[in-house]
Amino acid sequence: MSLQNDISAAIERATGSVVSGDSPWLIAGGSINRTATIGAGEVRYFVKLNDAPASLEMFEAEAAGLRLLAQPGALRVPQPICSGTSGAIAYLVLEYIEFGHGGSRGGAALGAGLASIHRMTRAWFGWNRDNTIGSTPQVNRPTDEWVTFYRDHRLGFQLELAERNGYRGPLTKAGFRLLEKLPLVCADHHPVASLLHGDLWSGNAAFDRDGAPVIYDPAVYFGDRETDLAMTELFGGFDTSFYRAYQAAWPLAAGYELRRDLYQLYHVLNHLNLFGAGYAGQARRLIDRLLAAVR
Repeated sequence: MSLQNDISAAIERATGSVVSGDSPWLIAGGSINRTATIGAGEVRYFVKLNDAPASLEMFEAEAAGLRLLAQPGALRVPQPICSGTSGAIAYLVLEYIEFGHGGSRGGAALGAGLASIHRMTRAWFGWNRDNTIGSTPQVNRPTDEWVTFYRDHRLGFQLELAERNGYRGPLTKAGFRLLEKLPLVCADHHPVASLLHGDLWSGNAAFDRDGAPVIYDPAVYFGDRETDLAMTELFGGFDTSFYRAYQAAWPLAAGYELRRDLYQLYHVLNHLNLFGAGYAGQARRLIDRLLAAVR
């Protein structure tokens, strides 16, 4: 049976809706996964595809993260439908959402909604399962102290991966020196463990046909809410209405500008490990600024 027929059958088992194996099937590339749409009209689904069996666990963690982000009811997220494998391909089927435009009103709704999601908290940092950031493993082992969690399971993990990827030298040497200084960077900052999207750049948020904000492609865990805000300022940024609404709902604490560099560093290092040396200079500049601030 073809991949398309396998996925159509899985959708029917999950929803009761019949999607013909002969329905439109459009496959596109992406930086991590291939994507497709299946179905037509009101019976349409969005499908992510990657190599099995390794990617099935990644897709299942993504689906669990989407369900968790939906719990506060603050922002729309694509509903996971089903996941599985067909031959050498793993797939994740999601609700299909037709995108539109949000404008400043949509940006404000996104900011306020994100603050509401961040109000969902835990007594520890991490999550009850590991997931991925892009295709990089993301360790979410529950940890009581934020600085310990961020040192061991975020920056430390990426720096060790960078060394294995051939970046051993001044960059990682400075990075490991920064790990020793993290208590100074985060001095007097004691965040609660907020539910995070985890990878909230401008490419992972949009608006539906009614202008309501939608977030997707998460890398969820419970951590400092400032990490989500820091990521929004990388790779293009969000509308000013987003930041105004978030600050009105839950103002950021003093010292955010320094911690923003710290939290952006995780994502820049991940891009270094995923996409290559073009991100090495940006990573080094962030490290140098942070070290200079705590000398």
